Amino acid sequence: MKLVIGDRNYSSWSLRPWLVMKQADLPFEEIPIRLSSTGAKAQILKYSPSGKVPCLIDGETVVWESLAICEYLAEKVPGLWPAHAKARAEARSISAEMHAGFRALRRSMPMEIHASKPFEGRTPEGGADIARIVDIWEGCRSRFAEQGPFLFGRFSIADAMFSPIVWRFLTYAVELPPASQAWVENMCALPAMQEWRTGALAEKGVK
Repeated sequence: MKLVIGDRNYSSWSLRPWLVMKQADLPFEEIPIRLSSTGAKAQILKYSPSGKVPCLIDGETVVWESLAICEYLAEKVPGLWPAHAKARAEARSISAEMHAGFRALRRSMPMEIHASKPFEGRTPEGGADIARIVDIWEGCRSRFAEQGPFLFGRFSIADAMFSPIVWRFLTYAVELPPASQAWVENMCALPAMQEWRTGALAEKGVK
């Protein structure tokens, strides 16, 4: 399989399926495209009919949009969604909410892994998004803590869908309650997340 991705420092959408593939130990080739480069859109259109990243190519099958790629991968790898139907439905719901929502937070606190901007980007609308995200995290961790350190115990697509928020909250120094902070720390400790961060810093020439 091949995964077309954008800049690691900025492309939150690319991170999500990339992390799922890494956590699932799926072999794949990365096709990185610098989104600010001349002709980037033309390069992407060679692979993705939407003209956007990420895009997964699996033989003759082409899948675009982060959540659609993750669902495609879940058909190949058991366990990427929670096993229990009720938990699985909730995981899909919060993943779709993340995919479609939180636009104020996206605008005011864009993903910028190499940066440190404590307390910048605070708006009332963004604050409401932060409160909702924390409510989701706290609710999941309160109910699934005994099953493991991730949102639903074991790592799932839901964790990957919220992974860019980890970097956002670190960049902008968002204070979190203990359970949410522990989840963020567990996410940061994943070798795949560290690999993505290293790549993002290298793109920006940060040591």
